Amino acid sequence: MTKFDEATQAIKVDEGTYDVCLDPGYAIGGPLNGGYLMAVILRAAVDASPFEHPVSTTAQFLKAPVAGPAQVRIEPLKAGRTAAFARATLVQDGMAHIEGLITTATLNGAEPVFEEPADDMPGRDECVKLPDPKPESGMTLNAQMELLFDPPTIGWLKGEPTGRPESRAYFRMAEPQEPDPYVLALAVDALPPVVFSAGARGWAPTVELTWHLRALPAPGWLTLLGSGRLISDGWFDEEVEVRDSAGRLVAQSRQLARVGRG
Repeated sequence: MTKFDEATQAIKVDEGTYDVCLDPGYAIGGPLNGGYLMAVILRAAVDASPFEHPVSTTAQFLKAPVAGPAQVRIEPLKAGRTAAFARATLVQDGMAHIEGLITTATLNGAEPVFEEPADDMPGRDECVKLPDPKPESGMTLNAQMELLFDPPTIGWLKGEPTGRPESRAYFRMAEPQEPDPYVLALAVDALPPVVFSAGARGWAPTVELTWHLRALPAPGWLTLLGSGRLISDGWFDEEVEVRDSAGRLVAQSRQLARVGRG
């Protein structure tokens, strides 16, 4: 079992309850990363389902949980021949922190009938890492994964944002681990907020995030392509497309978040 598997482990207590322990290693300056929290919830939801894969997840982030013990409560809604539906709630100290609606099914690895080509991305040898965060920053998430960025999309580090909400990077776990649906849950929320490239700074809390598992990923690096369509009234959207090492679309997400103050 890898460190990530342990950090997202859900232990069944009864038919509708799972104990989890939220790991402090997935923090972003204090709050825990939303993709990591979704992976925790999905472990419980898939265990409680007759199907193997979380093909659609919608999560409402009501309150930021803290590292430590919590529970995931699963309420089955309907199960058919090809898909099952459930409500999953992350509860800490008796309070709901995340409400999720999860559809599970079993993907069989069929070849796509149609697939839109991916956007161009420079080779990994042309991409760069972000500087390591200072220990006092509380940015422990960075140590759990490797990200190699398309240089223009991190121009904001030097005060040279592109002016467009965008972020593009190669992704893999820092510990040797091939991507699976739970790694993809982390990956869709692993990029810096796309508003950084548009000139904003500061923590940008996710309010709602929906993501779809489109295929089981091939081994190797993932490619994350992030963009936004509108920044207005203190809100922004962020869409992320995830391609595997074979170039296949394996996940796609959209989230609504608040523009940070920094």
